[in-house]
Amino acid sequence: MPIHPDRSPAAAARLKRAFDLLKQQSGGDRPTQGATLSELCRLAGVSRNSVYRHHPALLAALRAHQRGSPVDEPTPCTTPDFALLQDQLGKLAALVDHYYAAYRETRVMLDRRDRELAELRRLLDRAPVSLHR
Repeated sequence: MPIHPDRSPAAAARLKRAFDLLKQQSGGDRPTQGATLSELCRLAGVSRNSVYRHHPALLAALRAHQRGSPVDEPTPCTTPDFALLQDQLGKLAALVDHYYAAYRETRVMLDRRDRELAELRRLLDRAPVSLHR
């Protein structure tokens, strides 16, 4: 079975280079708003869901950088139970991200439907009413 492109060592290397670039742009250990997951993924050409799912150590390093905490090199977990929990947490974050995006799309469609119904009601109120049966 082939490895998913966002899970490959090449994707991990691109993410590492993008993270290093974001750290340089932000002035080292100083926190910045520019060091976001979206910006990291854009620079590396990797989806946010794959970072949540396949690169949790890099995600933790990015969050530490955003808080202004000292940033160590991302290292994978070695404890099996912790690694399993970390994997499940990444999947949970991807699900939350997915469902939030679905909620936003649904909200937009409902708002559009409400506007269309309001317009139809206005048009029906203006229409002449037939008095003959």
